[in-house]
Amino acid sequence: MTLVSIVTPSYNQARYLEQTMRSVLEQDYPRIEYLVIDGASTDGSLDIIQKYADRLAYWVSEKDSGQADAINKGLARAKGEIVAWLNSDDFYLPGAVTAAVKAFETHPEAGLIYGDTVAVDETGEAIHFPRYAQWTLEDLLTFHILGQPAVFMRREVLLKAGFLDPSFHFLLDHHLWIRMASLAPMVYVPERWAAGRFHETAKNVAQAAKFGEEAFRIVEWAESDRRVSGAWMRVCRQSRAAAYRINARYLLDAGLARQSFQSYLRSLFIHPPTALLEWKRILFAFVSLFGLGALRQHYNRWRKARAQKRARSEPKGNG
Repeated sequence: MTLVSIVTPSYNQARYLEQTMRSVLEQDYPRIEYLVIDGASTDGSLDIIQKYADRLAYWVSEKDSGQADAINKGLARAKGEIVAWLNSDDFYLPGAVTAAVKAFETHPEAGLIYGDTVAVDETGEAIHFPRYAQWTLEDLLTFHILGQPAVFMRREVLLKAGFLDPSFHFLLDHHLWIRMASLAPMVYVPERWAAGRFHETAKNVAQAAKFGEEAFRIVEWAESDRRVSGAWMRVCRQSRAAAYRINARYLLDAGLARQSFQSYLRSLFIHPPTALLEWKRILFAFVSLFGLGALRQHYNRWRKARAQKRARSEPKGNG
């Protein structure tokens, strides 16, 4: 039976860590190697890790150089044919690992397999159901973003692509997916496997404005890297426009409406169809310039209520 290695990088996330760990340890798949790499937390995380220490293949609590360094430490120790990482504020849904293993068995050509995620708030309530599809290398180069908690990798392909680049702090996973997709196909499974948590201290909220900077870095890298430059040239306008769109999205999330709208305008100028994929956000950025940002708050409350209603109406499980 295939061994699956799961790595959890952790730093001062005691509020969520136990749910994360239990979501791995309570999976119904029998061969999971679980590694927890803690960055010398001081908030009680160590007590939680030690509580489950006898069920871990490896754990450590020591200072590191950030998330990429912690994940890479775990990946370097991982022995599984299939590997993944689960951040300490996210969690798997029941049956996720079994479903991922079955998908790899069905698609031996795949280097990376991904499912669906649900975005949840601090309390675990659903706030959004992101949309994914069967994407390609070109789609990644135009910043179609995978839900990282629902991504599983074939270790052989990961080793060829290389681990996470520690110079990236926000789109480090996307950079890795691009490198892996240049080596082997990706496969999408339309099943919900994981939840990604949004809260005030999460990077996607607390440091939202910095994501765009790394999107521009990825564009510059893709243009010159021989592994992906050929694919990038086929979508170069879309890629540049998408980088500005990503930048605008996170600037808007950070409350920087003017800068966000300016970035959306750049995206529109470069490739209008790419920018207009987020026409609702463009509208919110525009009205926020006139002090009408309350409309966005009303929309977010409505979207959260709709997501929670959908979650209550769906059958339990990962389907």
